[in-house]
Amino acid sequence: MGGGKPQTPSTPLPKLVARPVGQQIHSIYKERLGQFTSNGQYSSQNLQAAMYEGRASDNEHVKLQVYSPPDLARPTFEEATSHEFKDTHAGASFGPSWSTHWFKIDLKVPRQLQEKERLEFLWDADNEGLIWTEDGEPLQGLTGGGKRRIEWILPDSFRDGKSHRFYIEMACNDIMGNGIGDLIQPPPPNRYFQLKLADIVAVNLEARALFVDFWIIGDAAREFPEDSWEEHQALQICNEIMDTFIAGHGSQDSILRGREIARKYIGNVDSSKVYESGKEPLVYAIGHCHIDTTWLWPWAETKRKIARSWSNQCDLMDRYPEHRFTCSQAQQYKWLEALYPKLYDRVKSKVKEGTFQPIGGSWVEHDTNLPDGESLVRQFLYGQRYFESRFGERCKTFWLPDTFGYSSQLPQLCRLAGMGRFFTQKLSWNNINTFPHTTFSWVSLDGSQVLCHMAPDETYTAEAHFGDVSRSLSQHKSMDQDNTGLLVFGYGDGGGGPTSEMLEKLRRCRGLSDKTGRLPRVKMGDSVDDYFARLEKKSETGTEFVTWYGELYLELHRGTYTSEANNKWNNRKCEIMLHDIEYLATVASLKNSQYQYPKKAIDDIWEDVLLCQFHDTIPGSSIEVVYRDCDELYAKVFKAGGKLLEGAMSALEFNATATHDSELKAVNTLPWRRAEIAKVPDSEEYALVSGGPGLASVETFSGISKSTASIRELKEGVFQLSNEHFEVTVENGAITSLVDVSEDRELIPKGQKANQLVIFDDKPLYWQGWDVEVYHLDSRQELRPSKSYVVEKGPHMVSLCTESKVSEASWVKTTISLAASVEGQPSYIEMASEVEWRETMKFLKVEFPVDIRNTEASYETQFGINRRPTHYNTSWDMAKFEVCCHRWADLSEAGYGVSILNDSKYGFATAGNLMRLSLLRAPKAPDGHADMGHHYIRYAILPHAGPLDHRTIRTARNFNHPFKLFHGSSIPNASASLLNSIQLSGSPALVLDTIKRGEDDEDVSRGELPTRKGRSVVVRVYESLGGKARGCLCVDGDVLPVMKVEKVNLLEDDGEEMRFEDGKCKVELRAFEVATFRLQL
Repeated sequence: MGGGKPQTPSTPLPKLVARPVGQQIHSIYKERLGQFTSNGQYSSQNLQAAMYEGRASDNEHVKLQVYSPPDLARPTFEEATSHEFKDTHAGASFGPSWSTHWFKIDLKVPRQLQEKERLEFLWDADNEGLIWTEDGEPLQGLTGGGKRRIEWILPDSFRDGKSHRFYIEMACNDIMGNGIGDLIQPPPPNRYFQLKLADIVAVNLEARALFVDFWIIGDAAREFPEDSWEEHQALQICNEIMDTFIAGHGSQDSILRGREIARKYIGNVDSSKVYESGKEPLVYAIGHCHIDTTWLWPWAETKRKIARSWSNQCDLMDRYPEHRFTCSQAQQYKWLEALYPKLYDRVKSKVKEGTFQPIGGSWVEHDTNLPDGESLVRQFLYGQRYFESRFGERCKTFWLPDTFGYSSQLPQLCRLAGMGRFFTQKLSWNNINTFPHTTFSWVSLDGSQVLCHMAPDETYTAEAHFGDVSRSLSQHKSMDQDNTGLLVFGYGDGGGGPTSEMLEKLRRCRGLSDKTGRLPRVKMGDSVDDYFARLEKKSETGTEFVTWYGELYLELHRGTYTSEANNKWNNRKCEIMLHDIEYLATVASLKNSQYQYPKKAIDDIWEDVLLCQFHDTIPGSSIEVVYRDCDELYAKVFKAGGKLLEGAMSALEFNATATHDSELKAVNTLPWRRAEIAKVPDSEEYALVSGGPGLASVETFSGISKSTASIRELKEGVFQLSNEHFEVTVENGAITSLVDVSEDRELIPKGQKANQLVIFDDKPLYWQGWDVEVYHLDSRQELRPSKSYVVEKGPHMVSLCTESKVSEASWVKTTISLAASVEGQPSYIEMASEVEWRETMKFLKVEFPVDIRNTEASYETQFGINRRPTHYNTSWDMAKFEVCCHRWADLSEAGYGVSILNDSKYGFATAGNLMRLSLLRAPKAPDGHADMGHHYIRYAILPHAGPLDHRTIRTARNFNHPFKLFHGSSIPNASASLLNSIQLSGSPALVLDTIKRGEDDEDVSRGELPTRKGRSVVVRVYESLGGKARGCLCVDGDVLPVMKVEKVNLLEDDGEEMRFEDGKCKVELRAFEVATFRLQL
């Protein structure tokens, strides 16, 4: 080949290598990223050093004065600012725990900072605070410590070089209470907080933005798979940013150049327009602030947390157009309305704009295991009525992310309260089995369903990290039906909510998804209801969501069925009292035109009781001060309720003043006729009380009645109690034989003992007040009695008392009683225990082995029955080693069964043929004195020939609802007739549960919602045994002129008009259906 022109090189690659280039050591370059933003040894050289362009904290520019209210008082703004303030300074300490300190701050911006782009005031005392204007308007909350919001953007008006005054209300607790170290330990009373920062700063907004850019791109480098190009590019981008910053000596130009480099990976993320790309999102982010109404702080602090948290969100909405914030609990809105009216108006304006979104439809985020059925109804009734009256709309989604399991009847009650959607996530806490679904149809006992979504990120307090967005898809368990998820973000439990930093991170996550990919695309700007509407649309167009039937049992926190026993007792008694008040007040308002149905007083009591049913209150998982507050509130409730009962009885002319010719009378507030032997008030005598519904007769015994009870000592320490139904042999306090005489059947297996008190070591893995773990069963020890003695010898009642020593400080006295049989009524063996309890991490239970075999036991729940395994075949079965019941639990086989009744206990277990009722626990956290003290406990054994049926349902109610005995003169016929003017006939499975006045009757309404003409009575009926049941709602037209009957929902909206003829309305309910009827007069 000859000469010719030189050839142009085929590649720009130089012919000769300039220098050796090694492959980056991936792990080292990745670990290097932490140097750029950390507060460690390189903070003076990295991006942290460029965050602020100036600072002032001297007394000339930041003058601090303080007023410290005495006695842990929490004064209002007006009260606090009327006092004398004293000079103070940064570095000073303030306390003790739960105290309040008001700071008067005079701020003057230095000349050299006045023209800076962003001025902020930084305040950090590792605790919580609220900024107030000089004229008393709350502006925003402050949170020091780990979950920080310590900055307040200064108004432009502060740039004039003059002094400007505002106030900060400091609360001496951090956002999670006052625990030190271990979060749940009882808070020390003398914790002090040092004021670390009180500075004016000029913020370098580009440096702050680069910080978040780098954070999210760095997360991509850390969390994307190492075999993905997206991970490698993220790492290169981050290192390029660092190298640029170093080369520019941290100059502003280097920061701006760093932001340009970041845009190669995440695009332009400096506004809400990032969400307008039109690309389909998979993750829908919603801001939220979960504020536990009580937990590691009392109600008084919760009220301030609401103001601090929600004012912050209003501020963020003004700065971030995409921000949508959802918050539940009508009680919290009501507190805000009463205590912070200016802030409430601000929230209300945001609700109208659609950015602040009420949700949940309930009074509080309540426990759903322990409140009775009517309490669950009232949570929805009071919650929905509040939201409708204040904001013009009801909630469509039931929001309950943090409750310790979910009742099997919730889907039905949600639908009846106008909500077909349910959001939670708590089952992700299961510590045995993994719940298999994310989006599914949850089915109630009666067949009603709600569409349920559980956040795939498995939290309601996400911090909007890269990983939160990623997990919202990677942990999704229902992608066969739908591949989208809700991301619920914002500091929570102790409040706080989303921060600007979280919103900035989400913008970058969206930008990254659009520019680079791989990360699920997130969207801001929609509501939770928008999310569910899309799911419902899919259902309409053919998507079949998987179903889950029955309770959503949480495999954790099983000890909450028992902890803080006194609180649970108060709740049960209040529920019973409210039932009676509404029944008697309804009748009185219809009889006596001078008697005004006490709607406000009843509402006030209900709201207090519903408040105490919050999911960290009634379960027993709050600190000690919470239960002192509860005791005070319950005392107020019982006092107010007692007056309402007296007023209603007086209006019915039930004169309870004893005179020389007054008779002993009784009222039966339950909806069936009943009879039992009861002790005469202020007497040692017994009487046969029978009748009802309504008025009942009291027949005192003269001499020996036809039916008697007897007790005899068979040999030393062995006693036999007998009536027509049973022979009960008791040895050393335990029942060694229980014979059903008519069935000739022994119920106690040979060699075993019922009513045996047992104690267990109770040290869960961590959550003391919450948990009991399965291994506690391995530590079983029987209590040994010291003596037994006869208390009552008959003939109407026999009783045997046994004393047992638990320890040097604790003891139990249990009295076993057997009444004479009453014709036509079930008979039961009653136990009443008096307990002095001073234990540490122990669990007291009572056992009942019975000669019954079944693989399932039955437990009363709200308006129904849960059937649960008695075996441990699978891990799902074994996980239910401790479960919740209400008034009874039952183990039956074909032809016979045994029910265990109680008056305020909720923890139970049935393993094989051993039934076990939980009585008392002794956790030491978060309440260091939980359950310490004196207790009275009642429970009973109810054997029954035949299957579980209405006898158990009714006897358990009778056990909890004693007759109301009183001395009085003759009772007017009108009162007696009205008391039983509404009755339910037909299937005994039907229970007439509630009688009350219509919420919006014109003579009852409080004017919050439109009134309804005329008067009405609302009755609630449910099917109690699990099968279709027919009956008849019967009304005595002579005393109760009913014009029509409607079947309505729980909110008492207009419903289906029922056929009503000759005072009768036929009722047919499906299994476990709850039905509400309005009788229009």
